[in-house]
Amino acid sequence: MKVLSIKDLQREEGYIYYIRKYAGIAELEGNGGMFEANISFSIETTPFGTKNIDIDINNPVDYPILSIKKILVEYILNEDKVGHLPL
Repeated sequence: MKVLSIKDLQREEGYIYYIRKYAGIAELEGNGGMFEANISFSIETTPFGTKNIDIDINNPVDYPILSIKKILVEYILNEDKVGHLPL
């Protein structure tokens, strides 16, 4: 399982400065080939500087959800670390 990209990524406006909300389409590659999943996620920065990511998959996918969420969390953390997510 591999995340190829998250396309059409848009940030949703919010009033809480330590929570950022996004929505987009994740392009994933699994054993059965490529597929897409509509996702929305939030990144919450705690007072200690750690980041908690909550992911919602908005359409049914034919793959285990927990493994998809795990690789998406790793991908999102990396993208945030290098500064590729919209501010």
